[in-house]
Amino acid sequence: MQLGKCGLRGTDQMRVTGGSGAPVAVAIMAKAPRAGEVKTRLCPPLSHAEAAELYRCFLLDKLAQVRAVAGARAVLAFTPDDERGLFGQLAPDFQLVGQGDGDLGRRLLTSIGGLLGDGYTGALAIDSDTPSLPIDFLRRAVDLVAAPDIDVVLGPCDDGGYYLIGMRRVWPTLFEAMPWSTAHVLTETARRAEAEGLRVACLPTWFDVDTPEDLERLTASLAAPDSNTAYHTRRFLERRAR
Repeated sequence: MQLGKCGLRGTDQMRVTGGSGAPVAVAIMAKAPRAGEVKTRLCPPLSHAEAAELYRCFLLDKLAQVRAVAGARAVLAFTPDDERGLFGQLAPDFQLVGQGDGDLGRRLLTSIGGLLGDGYTGALAIDSDTPSLPIDFLRRAVDLVAAPDIDVVLGPCDDGGYYLIGMRRVWPTLFEAMPWSTAHVLTETARRAEAEGLRVACLPTWFDVDTPEDLERLTASLAAPDSNTAYHTRRFLERRAR
């Protein structure tokens, strides 16, 4: 064991499979791309319509990431519940599950708990704000969540949140009364996991896109000559720059 980047004990990278033979579910936490309801902190510089279109591109790129993870069950956890038809068109090859009501913690609990209740070896919930996330991070997370000596997998964001959380058993204390949308989410999650005696593995840190500064960072990274990630997001940014 070694010290993980979350400040708790983590593991070296490993290759494992679930003991039950059942796959790991990888669920994208997605909102309907409605103007004025998604990525509003990017307005300005974007209009509400542009922000919704950008978020739709984020979703398409996240779908592509999950499709590239061999052996995992691709899931789209969506909200609101009345938009199942929209998400079915976006991801006809994904299992669709409703997030239900409540704050983010309640919706994560509903999504992860439901998938584990369906019999999956483990469940990963990933955000929809990291279109350039390396696919190898997801592959590593699938391996780690199935490891018998790991209880929780976290993917830290450099703004203090996380882009991924995974487990084989639901731990409600990691989600209830959490200070969501603050810089304390990751540290508070890690503190609670430590208090429960949970063994935590941490993935490399990445960045999500919430602010105009994040958007500038994403734009610069995708404009690099060696960038071949986030096809849909990159096309949107290229069209807007013309």
